[in-house]
Amino acid sequence: MKKLLTLFLALLSVFQMLLLSGCNNQKTKYTDYSFDYFDTVTNIVGYENTKEEFDAVCEKIKVRLQEYHRLYNIYNRYEGVNNLCMLNEVKGGAHKELTVESKIIDLLDYSLEMYNLTNGKVNVAMGSVLSIWHEYRQEGLDNPENAKLPDMSALKSAAEHTDINGVVIDKTDSTVYLSDPEMKLDVGAIAKGYAVEETAKWMENEGIGGYILNVGGNVRIVGTRPDGEKWKVGIENPDTENEDEPYIAYLGLDSVALVTSGSYQRYYTVDGKRYHHIIDPETLMPGENFNSVSVLCESSAKADALSTALFSMTYEEGKALIESIPDTEAMWVLPNGEQRYSSGFENYLI
Repeated sequence: MKKLLTLFLALLSVFQMLLLSGCNNQKTKYTDYSFDYFDTVTNIVGYENTKEEFDAVCEKIKVRLQEYHRLYNIYNRYEGVNNLCMLNEVKGGAHKELTVESKIIDLLDYSLEMYNLTNGKVNVAMGSVLSIWHEYRQEGLDNPENAKLPDMSALKSAAEHTDINGVVIDKTDSTVYLSDPEMKLDVGAIAKGYAVEETAKWMENEGIGGYILNVGGNVRIVGTRPDGEKWKVGIENPDTENEDEPYIAYLGLDSVALVTSGSYQRYYTVDGKRYHHIIDPETLMPGENFNSVSVLCESSAKADALSTALFSMTYEEGKALIESIPDTEAMWVLPNGEQRYSSGFENYLI
């Protein structure tokens, strides 16, 4: 809860900054906060003529985010919802073929696309490994004096059950089946961004603009500000102890997504060293090359996946990948605080 409050205060700060930046000719800027989706803070900022109009749009946004939250949840079941938690269940020594909504099949399809794009650095079939890390991280947070690392032999054994080809999809019957009984899905690297992007697409189709959606740092700008000014968005300083410099960069943006993955967001401490939640599929350990990676592109789903993938690559590998993808930029923050950029990222800096 302390980390959630810290994240909330940080996001509140950046959105207060947004509220103060620029003026507006006709409409008024309103802000809404929620803790109800994807176990993080959701912020909605938008321009409307009245608070009632803004609230009505927010309610529709929340309905969609809640639906995605329930469908993509791997920890909890919901009555009347066939979700990923149910797909992960094993009964009688096997997973059950499950009829699911198209939103789950679409997410898994997109996840396979991101798996291929990142050469396996984003793999939603890594749940067997990530669940071990989740268990040890939670125990370390609940009982810091007993914090310890997972046994590497257990991680390697779990890694034998992460073949994404074991996710069997039948689009005709709208079913999904995990062929490996020891496989688990974990969509943490992509689900938030995908849900935000699909919600943003719905808003655009409905003609709703002049909004920012921010779900736990997955920022998606929908349309432009009514006054024609660009939105000013800050990238959080991964050195959270530096109270004098809460943000290390500010960008002027319109109709794009900005997603940051960082070692400072979810971690626990073992023998004085922090171990974060972004696990390299090759080493089965948290990546140590960067403190944070931010990706800027047209899609929150793609930015979410890429920011995770880049964390487990060298800077040279990651930059080569980013430069190969049109209209996509990135910023890396090294452990010593040095910032590095893709070729066009600095064009967005204020």
